[in-house]
Amino acid sequence: MENQPNSMHKRIGKFLSLILRHSPEKINVTMDKNGWVNLDDIIKNSNQYKDINLSIDLIKLVVETNDKRRFSISDDGKKIRANQGHSIQKIDLNLENGTPPDILYHGTASHYLQSIMKNGLKPMKRQHVHLSQAFEDALAVAKRHGKPVVLYIDAKKMYEDGYKFYLSANNIWLVDIVPAKYITK
Repeated sequence: MENQPNSMHKRIGKFLSLILRHSPEKINVTMDKNGWVNLDDIIKNSNQYKDINLSIDLIKLVVETNDKRRFSISDDGKKIRANQGHSIQKIDLNLENGTPPDILYHGTASHYLQSIMKNGLKPMKRQHVHLSQAFEDALAVAKRHGKPVVLYIDAKKMYEDGYKFYLSANNIWLVDIVPAKYITK
């Protein structure tokens, strides 16, 4: 097995993101309250979808090589879930509160800047606002959305003011909202 993702792995990663973050009904799989889906069900049902032919080994390889580490496989190896980014409401990832670094970053496109600086960051269609520990990671996210802008979040002050931060399995910091007063560009 190769260790570098190729175009097939990227396509499968996007497919898994669609199913595990947004639309499990597309392949008629059931997600539990913690976002876990049975791997056998994904394989069986997705092999009837478009021209995707999944196996346990292929899914594990995609999980291991995904550059964003978007997915986790359960300890027993029977289930998979997305680590964050769900647009499906009421998914409980059992995340514990954590103390964030003093500064976190959020990547966005310049055309959103005026609204963000006025209204803050909101989760929009997702459950949480996603924040990065590394400037470079936020910049990579921003580049996907247009002319990139990286915002600095005063996470230390937010935390001191009582906001709760959660660290996902792939080291993305999650928060319910980021009021504008904690944001600088």
